[in-house]
Amino acid sequence: MYSKITKIETLIVPLALTLSCSQPKNENEINKNGLPNIVLLMSDDHGWDEVGYNGHPFVITPVLDEMAAEGLRFDRFYAAHPSCSPTRGSLMTGRHPNRYGTFTPGFSIRPEEITIAHLLKDAGYVSAHFGKWHIGPVKKESPTNPGAMGFDEWLSHDNFFEMNPVLSRNGGPPQKMEGEGSEVIIDAAIQFIAKSKKQNTPFLAVVCFGSPHEPFSGLPEDLSLYDNLPDSLSKQEVMLTSNETGLQVNRPLRDVLQERYAEITAMDRSIGTLRNYLKNNDLKENTIVMYFSDNGTCSKAKRTGMKLRGQKGNFYEGGIRVPGVVEWPAVITEPSSTSMIAVTSDLLPTLAEITNQPLPDRPIDGESLVPVFEDPSNQRSKSLFFWEFLPWNVYDEKTQTPYIDPKLQEGTTPLAKKLGGRFTRNFVNYQYSGISKNDTIGTRAMLKDRFKLLIEGETPNKNGVELYDIQNDPGEQKNLANEYPEIVKEMRDELRKWQESVLNSLNEADYAITP
Repeated sequence: MYSKITKIETLIVPLALTLSCSQPKNENEINKNGLPNIVLLMSDDHGWDEVGYNGHPFVITPVLDEMAAEGLRFDRFYAAHPSCSPTRGSLMTGRHPNRYGTFTPGFSIRPEEITIAHLLKDAGYVSAHFGKWHIGPVKKESPTNPGAMGFDEWLSHDNFFEMNPVLSRNGGPPQKMEGEGSEVIIDAAIQFIAKSKKQNTPFLAVVCFGSPHEPFSGLPEDLSLYDNLPDSLSKQEVMLTSNETGLQVNRPLRDVLQERYAEITAMDRSIGTLRNYLKNNDLKENTIVMYFSDNGTCSKAKRTGMKLRGQKGNFYEGGIRVPGVVEWPAVITEPSSTSMIAVTSDLLPTLAEITNQPLPDRPIDGESLVPVFEDPSNQRSKSLFFWEFLPWNVYDEKTQTPYIDPKLQEGTTPLAKKLGGRFTRNFVNYQYSGISKNDTIGTRAMLKDRFKLLIEGETPNKNGVELYDIQNDPGEQKNLANEYPEIVKEMRDELRKWQESVLNSLNEADYAITP
């Protein structure tokens, strides 16, 4: 368990005193407790290289570029998993998703988990969630809806959404919201922030975009920005969802990328709308705004930027390395970048330190990013682990005991993609007991300093492992496992020990400890 850390108070308390006395700052810029406001922005399937500031040849992202130029840019920021639901669980809990059975998209979180919303409620914050939830149904009776997981209000979707999204407000019946998807949820977030400002209460707003998840679509003005994509892209076809039928269709890659990039630009513009609101309403100085993605680029997009290996669904850099930028002008006073390894699981311990809240008394996989806010040259103090748990190796879904009543796991908000004859999505989570040798298999990876260990990947050595100097070989081209057997052994042993801790959590041992 982490102890309370008071160092951040040396940043926040003088800040509150300074701003409350200075002119012409509005006194509401710092809330009554001197605590920072917090806005977390998560995109859907946005790869590390699909931003202007990382040198993408086509994508136009002036707002994210400005954030990277004015705030703190993470050059090695990772999603906890190469798919959406598990990563979203890690953001909420600070824990690896396998600890509570959120193995893949469609597996829910567990009601006993403690989230960032629970944590900040104890610190006096009001909180809201907007957009993609995808760790359980958002309906009112769900034990894992945003409200049940600590949020005061929500306008959310069970899964992803496109133009004119159908969302549930506070668990009520789904309603169609006219407009571009990113604009709809940013406008709702701004209304929540305005209300919180009026009440002079610190706020947490978690905004989860539906972009740029397929199927893609764009406004005419955004599509026109990409009229000049190379004609050579039209020679390739990709299969993706039709917005008209919800079924799979083949389309020219050029048309698909034009729509995808238009979605990214629209999302970027919406983030600009939010930043302008904060600036124009004296909230920018002491508001943390952080942007990141839930996983890397999907296969439908066919990478056109930096040649990171892999994509959504695997543990090479292209599947888990994502854009990461943060602004907090009161504390991050100079533009900077960092090579520190950071991950979505780090957000809960970071916010705990900033608000001086104790961490939940259970294993936490993330670590606070406050040290790198203070000094970008600081590095991660503990290893970072990834693991694709293979539940079908250890259970039969016909006989496995559901963790939550299946009726409560049925989704209600429709999406564009039809699956199993339905436009809605249901969730599952199962009870586990006992640990067998099959439980520790599946692709797993570990980052420690300059090295990345990968087991059961695509190109292992004779011992079934890959080792990369990820600092000097981000494209993961040269497997060094045979050259450094002692490093492989040390990292494998540490990884296995961590897996045993995760399985202990999966078997509900953590819930015997009450917060």
